[in-house]
Amino acid sequence: MVESDAVSSALALEHVTKRYGGFAAVDDLNLEVPTGRITGFLGPNGAGKTTTIRMIMSIIYPDSGAIRVLGHDSALSVKDRIGYLPEERGLYRKMTVEHTLRYFGRLKGMRGDALQRRIEQQLERVGLRDWLRKPVESLSKGMQQKLQFISTILHDPDLVILDEPFSGLDPLNMELLKDLLLELRDAGKTVIFSTHQMDQAQRLCDRLVLINRGRKLVSGTLEEIRSGFSARIVTLEGDGDFAPLAAHSGVVEAQILEDRARFELDDEADANELLRRATELGRITKFEIQRPDLHEIFVKLVEQDAVGRTPAEPVAQEAAV
Repeated sequence: MVESDAVSSALALEHVTKRYGGFAAVDDLNLEVPTGRITGFLGPNGAGKTTTIRMIMSIIYPDSGAIRVLGHDSALSVKDRIGYLPEERGLYRKMTVEHTLRYFGRLKGMRGDALQRRIEQQLERVGLRDWLRKPVESLSKGMQQKLQFISTILHDPDLVILDEPFSGLDPLNMELLKDLLLELRDAGKTVIFSTHQMDQAQRLCDRLVLINRGRKLVSGTLEEIRSGFSARIVTLEGDGDFAPLAAHSGVVEAQILEDRARFELDDEADANELLRRATELGRITKFEIQRPDLHEIFVKLVEQDAVGRTPAEPVAQEAAV
């Protein structure tokens, strides 16, 4: 049984496992999503994100472990308090935009003038008000994705679960979606979304969960994850030949270009000593030390995970998760 504070945790998974034959799509996963925050559920394709979300939504069930959603043992008990956008998008193409949203609103118990006001308000927010009575098939792909998102939050849910919401969006609509998610958080809603786009997650999320091959690699705030990752990145620019610095003590990885170089240092390396050596090789115009970004951390963790575990099942099986 998952012990979860209904106030602090909107969602909790404890030792959740799902297998397909001998392949573990989700493997002993523990996960907690705090109320009123945006949590990014990150991983490469085939990591188990969609399988996990489907178990949270009670579309499929775990082989073992426990899941609590908004304080209940099943999402089915609180389905009207959840907004769910599946990875597989789907709208009724012959229906008008208005009828589509009225249909989804009624499914969540909305009726009458309140439903109509909400429809018009949300369409105005995403720039689709003038398309109210147009058939869905007349909308561009980006417009249809915005319509699908509106259908997900139309009933003002407490918990919003989005599977790859940024997939296929152009930069302008990505920014719009980001703003909409921040508005949901500011209204006290809980948002969890899966993605393999690290830049969006880094900019948007209060907390992050990184998984690979069904297992959690790390979780926490971005700063917590960064602080637990000892590597530092040193960037040099100048007119010297920086190639000899690749052999400097504490350099884990080096990328040497004509007028710049990038070094990954371990926790014991002395960055100032590296700078001193660099000045002996030529004129330095830029020297910068920073922690790796989320993409770099994730790539490193996935590489370490691949070395430390047996190979995954064939790609054909992974693609289904």
